[in-house]
Amino acid sequence: MRRRKKTSIARSLLLCNPSLSKRAIARTLGISRASLYHRSLQSEKDEKLLVDILRTLDEHPHYGHRRVALVLQAGKDRVRRVMRRYGIKPKRRRARQKYKKLKTHSAIPNRIKGMTVTAPNQVWAGDFTELSYRGLTVYLATVIDLYTREVLGASVGLRHSADLVVSTLGDAKKKRNGITPMVFHSDQGSEYESGVCAAWLYTNHVLPSRSGRAHPWENGRQESFFASFKRELINLSSLPTLEDAIAAIHHHIHYYNTRRIHTALKMPPRSFYERWKNTLMLLPAPCSHEKQLSTPV
Repeated sequence: MRRRKKTSIARSLLLCNPSLSKRAIARTLGISRASLYHRSLQSEKDEKLLVDILRTLDEHPHYGHRRVALVLQAGKDRVRRVMRRYGIKPKRRRARQKYKKLKTHSAIPNRIKGMTVTAPNQVWAGDFTELSYRGLTVYLATVIDLYTREVLGASVGLRHSADLVVSTLGDAKKKRNGITPMVFHSDQGSEYESGVCAAWLYTNHVLPSRSGRAHPWENGRQESFFASFKRELINLSSLPTLEDAIAAIHHHIHYYNTRRIHTALKMPPRSFYERWKNTLMLLPAPCSHEKQLSTPV
């Protein structure tokens, strides 16, 4: 074993148990006792960064090294190295995803395939997921703005129904002060194919769009949100009542929108939307069309 590694092991032992004898540890590992007193500048910097990393993970326990680096405004490679050195890992819960098998193809095409979303409220996407609470299946329906990644609407119920979808769309409309998107995209679930959902979209002048059968990647941002949401959500069955579980779901969605850094945006979705609005206000107002002067013949 290399001497540097032995020294590192000895320091780790002393850090865990300061009462150990330095002389005994040095003799056992075959290194100089004086080497235990030497501290490199890099180690001191790493320990300072370690304190900042642990403080960040205390507030955001599911952050990986990229988000931690964004919070601390440090290099992601350095943060990853320190986290690996001290064996620090974010909390993760593996979530199993279930995809519905559909018997028929939808007549509605995928209108967002190849489309580049350039502003809020161009495309909203909706989807369902299943959560478990003490033997009960809880259904969560959400609507996400594909540009800002913000969850605009969320509804929880014990049945996945068209009414739950319409309720979620209504929440999203309120969040955007009555504005509705040009396109609403979803999978081919029966709730989205229902007449109730179609009537809401028609009344609000929204074009429906559907992913292809067994093509979950065509609604990728919703799928990605649910994957991270399930990993980071606390164990709902540990909560005393169903009401507490529902409150925890909405609390985590609020955290996702307002505080959790989105790696693609480099900031939380709500902050990204507010920055977009502020930038829009700084743009010059469009000039009014001047009346063309014409000389009489």
